[in-house]
Amino acid sequence: MSSLRAAAKRIVPLFDRVLVQRIKPAERTASGIFIPEKAQESLNEAVVVAVGPGAPDKDGVVRPVSVKEGEHVLLPPFGGNAVKVGDTEYTLYRDSELLAKLEH
Repeated sequence: MSSLRAAAKRIVPLFDRVLVQRIKPAERTASGIFIPEKAQESLNEAVVVAVGPGAPDKDGVVRPVSVKEGEHVLLPPFGGNAVKVGDTEYTLYRDSELLAKLEH
């Protein structure tokens, strides 16, 4: 598991891109009943794994990304670029595509 995390850390997003990992939906109910894959909800929540340094604006000033590693974010229903490291799937989004930062 640590080798996969290390491999993901080697992915350094460029400009204003953000690498996220979707949070997996619950596989069981509170009482322990298994939920079939087709019945599981597709969550649009993810954890930020890595962020780029930011993108330059029209004046050439680099504007930093608005999220940090470890924060939870709300994702749009479509978009992003899938990245697979081993069996783990990540998605790259532009900072402006993220819908919201979730407070926990």
